[in-house]
Amino acid sequence: MTDYGLLTSILHAILVASTPLVFAGLGALIQERAGVLNLGIEGLMIVGALAGFAAAIAGQPLGISVMAAALAGALLASVFAFLVLKCLSNPVATGLALTLFGLGLAALAGAQYVGRAAPQIAVWEIPLLSDIPVIGPALFSHDPLVYLSILVAVCLWWFLSFTRGGLVLRAVGENHDSAHALGFSVQGVRFLAIITGGALAGIGGAYLTLVQTPLFVEGMTAGRGWIALALVVFASWRPFRVIAGAYLFGSVTILQLHSQALGLAIPAQWLSMLPYIVTILALVLISARGQGHRAPGSLGQLFRASR
Repeated sequence: MTDYGLLTSILHAILVASTPLVFAGLGALIQERAGVLNLGIEGLMIVGALAGFAAAIAGQPLGISVMAAALAGALLASVFAFLVLKCLSNPVATGLALTLFGLGLAALAGAQYVGRAAPQIAVWEIPLLSDIPVIGPALFSHDPLVYLSILVAVCLWWFLSFTRGGLVLRAVGENHDSAHALGFSVQGVRFLAIITGGALAGIGGAYLTLVQTPLFVEGMTAGRGWIALALVVFASWRPFRVIAGAYLFGSVTILQLHSQALGLAIPAQWLSMLPYIVTILALVLISARGQGHRAPGSLGQLFRASR
């Protein structure tokens, strides 16, 4: 492979490795902007991965498989919503339980799919742009879900910035008591945010089994849900920064996999640790930046209506 061919391959692989993080990160972001801290993203991703893969194995087209993954993520997220919003359970403990439950459920129900391969997904080449040397095949010749992840980020940015619904969601996340006093349904807004975020996390998981691997293996999310949570903090709760952060973490992951081809004499153990080291360093740097990048004011706080 020529140097240009290797560069094209690496750039293409970065986008593929980053796309699950984009979906999961956006799913976590919309929940946190509503004031909900959901540590169950990993569980939502693995359940979505299984549902999408099962639909694909059953012969369903890509659109139906993605919808199945989104539905699975939304249904599991609704359990979290019921426990946190209705039963007022601790969101941190509930999120951790959701992750453990999702991993266990996927391992049990997915045992029958281990070793089977999903159908190949067709590539969409953008006319003219895909013909540009080096960057054309790397950036403009991908499966539909890569483009969908960018579209979702744009739509989420527009929704949060320019719509009344986005303003209400941000108000609930910043000060749920004030939002309630103004007549907004705090629980209703948070419920919609949770199931929407769960659906996006499910799609992120499905990308692993439908495109990136494409196989189902127990625990195949491999901590991506936790990286997505860190990614939201890294992005300062802004959709476009989630994309930039996801591509950064995706680059680190691909660097780990292509280190031998690049001639880097780094022990494999250190390379395996690299994505998580970068995650920790990013969180430390974000924490040091102070109030200009603070979290939503009501994040992680339970709401009890006073009247």
